[in-house]
Amino acid sequence: MDAMGRDDRATLVAVVPLAGAIALFGVVFGAASRPVFGTGLTLATSALVFSGVVQFTVAGLAFGGASSLAILATAALVNARNLALGAVLRPHLRGGPVRRAGLAWFVIDETVGLALTRRDHAARTLLIGGVVCYVAWLAGTVVGVVGGGVVPGVAALAAAVFPVLFVALAAMAATSMSLVHRSLGAAAVTVMLAFAWPAGRAIAPVIAAIVVAFPGQRRPNASHSGHSDVQGGGP
Repeated sequence: MDAMGRDDRATLVAVVPLAGAIALFGVVFGAASRPVFGTGLTLATSALVFSGVVQFTVAGLAFGGASSLAILATAALVNARNLALGAVLRPHLRGGPVRRAGLAWFVIDETVGLALTRRDHAARTLLIGGVVCYVAWLAGTVVGVVGGGVVPGVAALAAAVFPVLFVALAAMAATSMSLVHRSLGAAAVTVMLAFAWPAGRAIAPVIAAIVVAFPGQRRPNASHSGHSDVQGGGP
C-alpha cells in the first residue's frame, strides 16, 4: 500500500505541470469559443469531448461557416490519432475490455505520454493523470468563459509552455536510442509537414508517427533462435 501511495504521489507530481498547461489552453478555448457557441455549449463541449485540438478545430470551422458534415468529418479525422495512441498504450494496460474502455476516456496526448513513462503502472497513471487533466481542462474553460479579457497573455504563455512539456515527456519515455531516433524523426517530419501543408497541421503528428514507426525493428537472430518464447514486445 505504501509503495502504491508513493507511485500515486509521483504521478501527481509529474502531472501537475501538464495540468497547468492544459488549464491555460482551457482558458483560451473558453474565451474563444463562447462568442461562437455560447456559454452552455462551450462548457458542455469541454465536459463531453475533452480534446483540445478537436474543440479548437470545431470552433474555428464553425466560426468560418463550415457545414455540419465538414465539421464532423474534420473532427473524426483529427481524432483518428487516438487510434495510434491507443495501439501504443494497449500492451501496457492490464485488465479486460470493460476496464480499458473506461480508461479510453482519458486518452489524450499528454496522459498517454505520461503513462508511457511509467509502463509498469500505465493504467493507474492514465487514470490519475486523466482525472487531473480533465478537471484542469474544465476549470480552465470556465475561467475563459467568465473572464476572457486575460486571453492574449494566457495564449502566449500556453504556446510557450506546451512544446517544453512535450519535449520533457518524450525524453522521459525514450528508453532506447531507437526511440530517441524515432522521436527526432517524428519531430522533423511534423515540422516539414506543417510548413508544406499548413491546413493539415492538426494531423501532421499522426502522419509523422506512422512514417517513423514502420518498418518495425527486427530482432537479430530471431529467425535462427532455438527458443520459441518471445521476451516482451518492443516498439
